[in-house]
Amino acid sequence: MPIPGPGYAITARVDAPAHPTSAGDLTAAVGKVGGVVTAFDVVEARTEHLVVDISVNARNTEHVEEVKAAIELLDGFKVRKVSDRTFLLHLGGKIEVRSKVSLRTRDDLSRAYTPGVARVSMAIAENPDDARRLTIKRNTVAVVTDGSAVLGLGNIGAAAAMPVMEGKAALFKQFAGVDAWPVCLDTQDTEEIIRTVQLIAPGYGGINLEDIAAPRCFEIERRLREMLDIPVFHDDQHGTAVVVLGALRNALRVVGKKFSDVRVVVCGVGAAGSAIIRLLGSEETADVVAVDVDGIVHTGREGMDDNLASIAAQTNASGKTGTLADALVGADVFIGVSAPNLFGAEELATMADDSIVFALANPDPEVDPAVAMQHAAVVATGRSDYPNQINNVLAFPGVFRGLLDAQAHDITDTMMLAAAEAIANVVAEPNPSFIVPSVFDQHVAPAVAEALRTAAEKQAKAREVGTG
Repeated sequence: MPIPGPGYAITARVDAPAHPTSAGDLTAAVGKVGGVVTAFDVVEARTEHLVVDISVNARNTEHVEEVKAAIELLDGFKVRKVSDRTFLLHLGGKIEVRSKVSLRTRDDLSRAYTPGVARVSMAIAENPDDARRLTIKRNTVAVVTDGSAVLGLGNIGAAAAMPVMEGKAALFKQFAGVDAWPVCLDTQDTEEIIRTVQLIAPGYGGINLEDIAAPRCFEIERRLREMLDIPVFHDDQHGTAVVVLGALRNALRVVGKKFSDVRVVVCGVGAAGSAIIRLLGSEETADVVAVDVDGIVHTGREGMDDNLASIAAQTNASGKTGTLADALVGADVFIGVSAPNLFGAEELATMADDSIVFALANPDPEVDPAVAMQHAAVVATGRSDYPNQINNVLAFPGVFRGLLDAQAHDITDTMMLAAAEAIANVVAEPNPSFIVPSVFDQHVAPAVAEALRTAAEKQAKAREVGTG
């Protein structure tokens, strides 16, 4: 059952009797139905009545109605209106453009725009590489989506994806000083998406693909990487994989196991699962077993698409078949990026001693975290109300900060491994409840950026030597 949180925060304006017990009656009524009071303000006080604003965290929209009804059951109390604080935060959008230069005089205008700007444009025309130095390209990322796989909401379309992409852009700026802009495409045709991104790419230093459904996202990323001279990073794949790998490094330190000794079950073989499996392959784990809705992925299974066939070829060396429950027997690590409530205590009990469980389906994990904690040595989720939150914001701001600073033309597995190691190293002394840093830890983005920048520069030098 979800718990009240700021995602469903409301402020109710209430008419109340001018009585010494009114405040206590009101807060008690809200608490009785499970609401969490976060603020209480008297707006107006008169002899006969009070007007108060009471702010409450609720579980969901139905719970908000329960809170409202509980207040109005009190004698003499009436709810005037209920304001949803999440919707209020989004009014008019969450990001804006601001000029970095002063435009107060004719001289300012002449340099920033015509006629002076023509000289800068001609300089770029003669040397296109100067665009990174003389325009916003040096610090700007396009956050591109087709709205086909937004959060856990599914295919809700480009317009409905905008609030999520705005939020992403705000996180880029907050955590890494990167100027990002939502590019929500009103098409889900692979060719149109690829061509559109190719056409807008000159204005950006990097492309962050976001919330594009599998398997279409694989081809889009692959082909854009081939045709563009700027990094293309599908965050749902690689951002998740980087943070998962960083967290797993520390989890293994906690339980005293090595990558080479463990068997890992990855449940969910979409965008995130495929990328996690690929990055785990770089760590030479003893064995990785992939599981999807049809059970364990293996080379003899019929009806697999190209992505599943590729996964089968690089996993499950022992040829296991069967269900998720079969895969979990003796497994050291479970990583879930799939669906809620897939297994429970019985299956957890079959895993190896000192097991590690990353149940990352959101908002409801593959297994109840409270149950998992009774069996596994380390448990992580995608939620903020449990320890060890696996959150992509630990990766993508620093990843792009480093790529932009290095003026990188692509991103490689080597760079992503460096990012994972940097995230892990921010936690000096990991323990079962602390294997990843907080998303608000100010050391994370700089550490990831430095790791990416160093890896990108090494790769660029290696290429120069190879072609010299």
